[in-house]
Amino acid sequence: MSDDGHEHKGHEETGHERVPGRRRRRFPGISSRAYEHPADRSALVALRKLSGFDTVFKALSGLLPERSLRLLFLSDSVRVSDQQFSHLHDMLRDACHILDLEKVPPMYVAQDPQPNAMCIGLDEPIIVVTTGLVELLDEEEMRAVVGHEVGHALSGHAVYRTILLFLTNIALKVAWIPLGNLAIMAIVTALREWFRKSELSADRAGLLAGQDLRASMRGLMKIAGGNHLHEMNVDAFLQQAEEYEAAGDLRDSVLKILNLLPRSHPFTTVRAAELKKWSESRDYQRLMDGHYPRRSGDKDASVSDSFRESAASYTEDVKTSKDPLMKLVSDLAGGAGGLAGDLGGRVRRGFGGFTGPTPPKDGPASDTPPPGENG
Repeated sequence: MSDDGHEHKGHEETGHERVPGRRRRRFPGISSRAYEHPADRSALVALRKLSGFDTVFKALSGLLPERSLRLLFLSDSVRVSDQQFSHLHDMLRDACHILDLEKVPPMYVAQDPQPNAMCIGLDEPIIVVTTGLVELLDEEEMRAVVGHEVGHALSGHAVYRTILLFLTNIALKVAWIPLGNLAIMAIVTALREWFRKSELSADRAGLLAGQDLRASMRGLMKIAGGNHLHEMNVDAFLQQAEEYEAAGDLRDSVLKILNLLPRSHPFTTVRAAELKKWSESRDYQRLMDGHYPRRSGDKDASVSDSFRESAASYTEDVKTSKDPLMKLVSDLAGGAGGLAGDLGGRVRRGFGGFTGPTPPKDGPASDTPPPGENG
């Protein structure tokens, strides 16, 4: 490893020391706040302020299957090391060095044709990747995935995800209470929204670890379309995200929401577009120049400031969105001229396929069917 604040790709033997090849920037003392999505960051800052919150639930870890999972991976998966999957071990150590994660988490390769990776655990995080993912991605793409999981570990997502899932399981047991189901659905919906934002955070960590945007894009593209890279194009893939956002009318906006609600991860094209957008931001450039919040300042992070940043992020997303529903919300919030009088008409036009023919804008609605239709 170098002392100049840079990290590298690949390894060459020099005497008894393994010296990395491609120079890659390192981020000493980096706080996870540097790369976290504002909505993810606000939740984590608030949770970290609750003294003893995670400690209590770590003490209750015996109620969770964590110890069983550790034994299961140890007995029925391959633990990554210098002797097994050494190239993954190098990636893991490099990612931890770049993001300055002091303790390298255990990593396992599990036999599963489905491409997947996860970071779990209360006492300490465990990273698991499937054989399907290892076989699908090339070295640089895999490096971004390993960095993604190290980002989860640095943010503490594994701890807080497990805690909130535990709380959700408790809440499910009291769902018989009047309005209990509605309350549970609200909790689960909010939890999944945070999960999705935490995935965007981890994607950013993966980019910081790999420092190869095209490789990150390719990895997401392969997860969506399989190992047919010669048949795919990153720019065309990103264009899909734009078409998805702007497509259709209000009916499609509602369908998008319904499709997204049960998911723990954002759609793959959306993840790619969000990562590219962040890579072009001033925040990313400042981070790469060495200007970022340090871990030593986490205890002083302001909850109110974090929530304001989260609210501002959502507001900006609404303002810049091309989605028909978001544009309508933005117009309402902005008090667009003449909107109040035309709001009903805009909604009826947006849901035209559900509501039937729209009456003429001026004058009373006619009882005469349009030509070609029967009464």
